[in-house]
Amino acid sequence: MKTRITSLLQIDRPIIQGGLAYLAYAELAAAVSNAGGLGQITAMSLSSPEELKREIDKVRKLTDKPFGVNFAIGQHGRPYEHMLDIAVQEYVPVITMTGGNPQPLLEKVKDTGIKKLVLVSSVRQAQKAEELGADAVMAVGQEGGGHIGREDLGTFVLIPKVVDSVKIPVIASGGIGDGRGLLASFALGAEGIEMGTRFIATQECIHAHPEYKNLIVSGSEQDTVVIKRSLGAPGRTLHTKLAQKIIEREKSGSTYEELAEYIGRRANQKLIYEGKADEGFGWAGQVIGLIKDIPTVQELLDRMEAEAREYLHRSQKIWEE
Repeated sequence: MKTRITSLLQIDRPIIQGGLAYLAYAELAAAVSNAGGLGQITAMSLSSPEELKREIDKVRKLTDKPFGVNFAIGQHGRPYEHMLDIAVQEYVPVITMTGGNPQPLLEKVKDTGIKKLVLVSSVRQAQKAEELGADAVMAVGQEGGGHIGREDLGTFVLIPKVVDSVKIPVIASGGIGDGRGLLASFALGAEGIEMGTRFIATQECIHAHPEYKNLIVSGSEQDTVVIKRSLGAPGRTLHTKLAQKIIEREKSGSTYEELAEYIGRRANQKLIYEGKADEGFGWAGQVIGLIKDIPTVQELLDRMEAEAREYLHRSQKIWEE
């Protein structure tokens, strides 16, 4: 597969692994990169610049392929500049930015040769990212897991709108988990895809608790909900007891401070690390309805490419007949 994204990032398959807070570490990142995609580690899940450097070193021992470092810059007040300095000093191939204002990061990385990708959820955000110097944008529809933006635009409408609004390459995200989604993204004008939830249910996502993976594999597309709408930072999560409690408290007018213990790192880790579904929450997109197994990353990407080719041939027959 050859697109502007494969050329830009020097990868074989235009498939990018999402940031995945507290799950995107060296083992998963290297597996995705070794399978031809772009794996990532997420900087803000780490406790210090020194830990980020160790994780970068570990990725480089596990793969000689390009990889990325994700910066979730929308977290409440947590500084990221010292972590970004390490990524620049280490000259990581790719930096991706999710949430918040990407301008300070884009200015810091300018003229370094590091490729810069920005996650967006609207045409306006995509155009601004292009204006600020992003090399590509990742446009996420409301089907996606984790933080999804406020406009409630589905992937099928958002992607062609963004493609028509910018000149830089567009990467589709949200609701994609198999070869059909990959092929559909190309048809919508995207030149690559980003997946988060699908990569959690892989063997190399070693930090995810088996129960978290089981909930993803056994769940249906109806088993997710959106929390944190009242805080202006909506995110899609598995429909656990805690997620329902968060929604009810939001409806009753709870403030961020009153919700903090329910939506913070510890509550997230109770499910994703400890498997305590009644006490925690875990990000996941509606694509869980399409996920039925826990393959290796290599098996997953091989299968997705084969599926995309199969459905391409099927669609070509429509005009041939």
